[in-house]
Amino acid sequence: MKLIVPEAVLTSIKIPKKELERTLKLDLAMALYQREVISLGNARRLAGISKWEFLEELGRRKISRHYTEKEVGEDLIFAEGSL
Repeated sequence: MKLIVPEAVLTSIKIPKKELERTLKLDLAMALYQREVISLGNARRLAGISKWEFLEELGRRKISRHYTEKEVGEDLIFAEGSL
């Protein structure tokens, strides 16, 4: 799928051209993840960054991480083993 952005919109965005595609993908991934319509894994793939980079960016933007029951259970097991 290709997303076509009108040229007038592209030229009005105040982001250097060399950073534009990366920034737009990251912003889209963050917005979709925040709305809970895309998983963390798919959001980070869309953004083209690692899981840890994505988690750091969530923190910078103050976006809450969405946990599945499975992830919570895994984190609890890991935490109990660390005590």
